[in-house]
Amino acid sequence: MSYSVLRTSDAWWVLVPAGARRIATAATTTAELIADTPAVAAAADGGDVVDPATLALVSPVTAPCRVIAQMTNYVSHVRDSGMDPDKVPLTFFRKSSGSISGPFDDIVKPAHVSLLDYEVELGIVFGKTVPVGSAIDAAVLADAVAGIVVTNDVSARDVQLPKTQFYEAKSYPTFTPVGPVLVLLEPGDWKAFSTLTLELRVNGVTRQNSTVADMIYSPLEALRTLNRFQRVDPGDLLLTGTPGGTALTAPAKPIEIIGSLLPPHVKWKAFFKRQAGNPKYLRDGDVVEAVIRSGNGTLDLGTQRTVVRYA
Repeated sequence: MSYSVLRTSDAWWVLVPAGARRIATAATTTAELIADTPAVAAAADGGDVVDPATLALVSPVTAPCRVIAQMTNYVSHVRDSGMDPDKVPLTFFRKSSGSISGPFDDIVKPAHVSLLDYEVELGIVFGKTVPVGSAIDAAVLADAVAGIVVTNDVSARDVQLPKTQFYEAKSYPTFTPVGPVLVLLEPGDWKAFSTLTLELRVNGVTRQNSTVADMIYSPLEALRTLNRFQRVDPGDLLLTGTPGGTALTAPAKPIEIIGSLLPPHVKWKAFFKRQAGNPKYLRDGDVVEAVIRSGNGTLDLGTQRTVVRYA
């Protein structure tokens, strides 16, 4: 059976039908908690129960860790980006683990950022070390993956696009809200994986809504490719891409063609002038809710609720 784990600044908790029970563990990191699954199981079996709503939850993925992310991995997002889903390669980028924040913490926009975007993503948390060059099959994947979480890959588009790199634009503090629930998986839980639905709402209005069936590259394919060059360790986090519906979309083809003929500084000035009028970018005070759960409800990663604050 899977276990749904919460974290506060001083403790770990496991969700049960009646509420949450404190886990008797000395673990201070996600990797240590994963290694102490007997304590998680013991807490699930009995003990005092508290109302989860009374807990001040923080990210169930602790930093430092590796934060690795897949690019354009949903058909809908690829089409929004003006690309062909049949021709998109499997690629990765890194985020600083200093960008990890709690599921109810504010998203803080740096003063120099103008175009703040959202990307709900399923996060995969590793529980085993997988050295570079390992033979990866479905059994190895199931053994290596400890759990899954809700993440939001917050992005400063006006930093990302002109520099043609992602690290800075996606690594500011609070740009990776994680949680609230870390669902520790059992092998049989993978049967429900394809029914996981990702939804993101801004001020109650749905912006993104898709199942992982829209993924181009599965976690198995991702780990096989990643394993060619990147070792992963317990507690590392892999973001698996976002569905369509982000604020940023590709310009119409005629505009794109014209833009390609302009000097870069002119092209970007014109692009950002158009984007400034896009109401989908996050504004001060916006409430962002991200939800992931399976179709039958057996895997429920909870609802992440963050408020945008302008520095």
